[in-house]
Amino acid sequence: MSAPGKSPYGIRGIVLADLAACNGAASFLQSGFWGSFKARFGWTARSFLISWYADAGTGPRGPVAMPLLVIRRRLAFGASFAYVPWGPELPPGFFPDDEGKSRILLELARALQPLLPENTAFIRFDPPWYTEGAETPPPQIYPPFSRAAASVQPPDTALVDLVPSEEDILKQMKPKWRYNIGLAKKKGVTVRFTGAEELGTFYALFQETAKRDGISIHDISYYETLFSHCGEYPADSGQELRLYIAEYQGRALAANIVLFRKTEATYLYGATSNQDRNLMAAYALQWKAMEDAKAAGCRVYDLFGIPPSADPGHPMAGLYLFKTGFGGRIIHRPGTWDYTYKPLIRNLFSIAEALRKVLWNLRKKKKGKKPS
Repeated sequence: MSAPGKSPYGIRGIVLADLAACNGAASFLQSGFWGSFKARFGWTARSFLISWYADAGTGPRGPVAMPLLVIRRRLAFGASFAYVPWGPELPPGFFPDDEGKSRILLELARALQPLLPENTAFIRFDPPWYTEGAETPPPQIYPPFSRAAASVQPPDTALVDLVPSEEDILKQMKPKWRYNIGLAKKKGVTVRFTGAEELGTFYALFQETAKRDGISIHDISYYETLFSHCGEYPADSGQELRLYIAEYQGRALAANIVLFRKTEATYLYGATSNQDRNLMAAYALQWKAMEDAKAAGCRVYDLFGIPPSADPGHPMAGLYLFKTGFGGRIIHRPGTWDYTYKPLIRNLFSIAEALRKVLWNLRKKKKGKKPS
């Protein structure tokens, strides 16, 4: 399809803002907390305020200011690229169709170019809008955007509704999942939450998981910094990072890192031991986090990433089975898309990115394992 034309939705203006302006963002990936955290690992974070307006159709009329987090990283040969994780977040009441959203994205990419360093080769977006349903296709993004070789953020996930009673939340799960949660408790598996002081326990399990499933993980310092930065961030940001550990007879069998932020809890990282997997510790771990999130006022528990479908041939088919068994709504985002400012540099980057993806897939197939 050709490039989208004029949209009834548009940008009245963009100005630089303090990172704290992003604290009201719906997603933690658009928050000032996340921008300042990524700045500790080689990224440069910038916050903007976008004045949106609508001159036709549904939605509010006149300017509506929304924050936007943009992080930037250097590439080879003095170039850099910009990245907008799960943005832009559109004003409440703006309901454009897929073409309308692509027009908005195009207008934003062009409007941001003069505000970014001249060496910016392309800007990358993970748009936050989504469709719902296991077999529903994701929203479309139209040219001149190009799909990235690999998604940065997980475009597909399952969202568990925490508003109903605990009894009703359990009823929404598959029967085997309810059974496994009860079995873990019956067998003596206990779950508790702690903090950064026990990251060594988590990381040992995480290394075991990475070796078993053929996945890449950060050095432990990354997770230590994540906890310390969350603790240093203003207390009124409405968020808390928790480390959950499931144990049996004093031995850690599984561990999760979960971010509680405002009305949403997000399961960020999980690790399981190769031992005693029949005790179903991973099921008890997720249920405890959901119980606590509900008690803390969260309305949604985001399992944060599943394969796009129930394809049994997918290298992470086991992950799809495990996460969707908790009964959440399955949603699909568009994935990662680039708008190019400097074609040669972006093309070279895309080739290298595609090669990394091929090597990763080969490693996954060689492992032949399914995570749980």
